[in-house]
Amino acid sequence: MTDYAEEQRNELEAIESIYPDSFTVLSEDPTSFTITVTSDAGENGETVEATLKFTYVGKYPDEPPLWEIHSQENLEDNDMEDIFTLLQQQAEENLGMVMIFTLVTAVQDKLNEIVDVMKNRREEEKRQKEKEAEEAEKVQFQGTVVTIENFLAWKAKFEMEMAELRRKKLKEEEQAGKPKLSGKQLFERDHNLDTSDIQFLEDGGNSVEVDESLFQDIEDLDLDEDDPNFDPLEMGSDED
Repeated sequence: MTDYAEEQRNELEAIESIYPDSFTVLSEDPTSFTITVTSDAGENGETVEATLKFTYVGKYPDEPPLWEIHSQENLEDNDMEDIFTLLQQQAEENLGMVMIFTLVTAVQDKLNEIVDVMKNRREEEKRQKEKEAEEAEKVQFQGTVVTIENFLAWKAKFEMEMAELRRKKLKEEEQAGKPKLSGKQLFERDHNLDTSDIQFLEDGGNSVEVDESLFQDIEDLDLDEDDPNFDPLEMGSDED
């Protein structure tokens, strides 16, 4: 006949020697105790922690002990659910044998996995932020792609802005006492660059002054008009 009480006492002594700093007895009847399990430190020193509470039942280890997470640090709800599932699985696999050390070791490994997941998640978030920053910089460098739709929208907006500027200018001129221009006059004023050269000539007059000293007296030139090679345009091209 199995002496359950003896097996439980022997395991309790072994557990206390293995986890002297994290083992605490809560009660003796029924036997209840806690063991605090902490993950290895992550890359930035972060850890996760769970304090497990176990309670022996009368026929332990032929029946699994009772357990709960007494307290925890940095664990999310889904992490605790995973730990409960793990404890259930390990208990079923180890029925008939004392199992507290096995259960605690399994939780220890799980906490280390959680820290690794946290590290990977943080690295993925960092990569995602870097990718988004690169894409934003690329879009800023390339500018907006011109399409028919956004060009027409820009053109309409530009024309409205220009019309508003012209309206304000006309209003300012009216307020300054300048006569209001007709539609034809406005049109001609907008196209005044087409006649700027003509206006320049009109403003400067039609006369052109010529320095006659630059030319020889035609009577002083020895010209042979009968010469077939004679070209009046070449007069004065020869130097003395």
